[in-house]
Amino acid sequence: MKSSSFQLRRRDALRFLSLPAACAVPGAFVLSATAVHAQTATAKMPRIVSVSGATTEIVYALGAEKQLVGSDTTSLFPAAALQTPKVGYMRQLSAEGLLSLKPDAVIGTTEAGPHVVIDQIRTAGVKVELVEADHTWSEVQRKVAAVGRATARVAQAAALQAKLDAQWAEVLATVARKGGKKPRAVFILSHSGSPQVAGEKTAAHAMFGFAGLDNALITPGSASNFAGYRAMTPEAVVTAAPDVIVTTTQGIEAIGGIGKFWQRPGLELTPAYKRRALVALDALYLIGFGPRLPQAVADLHQASLKALA
Repeated sequence: MKSSSFQLRRRDALRFLSLPAACAVPGAFVLSATAVHAQTATAKMPRIVSVSGATTEIVYALGAEKQLVGSDTTSLFPAAALQTPKVGYMRQLSAEGLLSLKPDAVIGTTEAGPHVVIDQIRTAGVKVELVEADHTWSEVQRKVAAVGRATARVAQAAALQAKLDAQWAEVLATVARKGGKKPRAVFILSHSGSPQVAGEKTAAHAMFGFAGLDNALITPGSASNFAGYRAMTPEAVVTAAPDVIVTTTQGIEAIGGIGKFWQRPGLELTPAYKRRALVALDALYLIGFGPRLPQAVADLHQASLKALA
């Protein structure tokens, strides 16, 4: 996710062998077994740097926030993540700054880079876990598992995943029950610079499919289909004739409000404009593919239906 304006718990205890009773020595300071346990557990827990907003969310969901010694600028949720030392934008990392935090592991997605920096971090002896970003539910599962391994909280990660899997099955069933013709939607990304629209192989395109929407810019078998993002043109938007426009709250703020958003050339000639059918959600929440994905799909589905009512 490209955005310069991105300004977006359950504790685990390790098991230890019982310590033998200490002999009383006059004047000696003796730690209780509980204190020794706590100190040893803290010392053993891996230090983590997260370079993905989604993996940072999972760190907090696992109650491992005390192990988080740094995060990237897309790590905006929960609010506490804003207070962690920042290592820059995930695609523009610096090995020197990141390694200065002395992490045991770096976690994120394959979108992190540059590759030369990732190689430098590995060469320094830091474990690097990068999950492939393919915009599927499996991506979320792999992120949870990776964070569980990196933080030494595998059991907690398995429990979290079971909970999320149940939520995922429920939201997919809810969307499927709606049935009928799918509304046509266009996703506009515009946090800075020229607005862009989403094609295939993007998080936004995948979200449309999960939420019961069709990407109006993509026609099965058409030579005009495209992958990734491209510049938004009035002609393309008019031809796509979307029923609803989906964007981010950051994009609405960047342009100066909903009224200004609808003034973008071409939108006034779309079916969406006639209804003012617009859905705006937080960028990390909508296309971050983190542990809140089931709720994000449910919200996109319901908000789209409401906008078209």
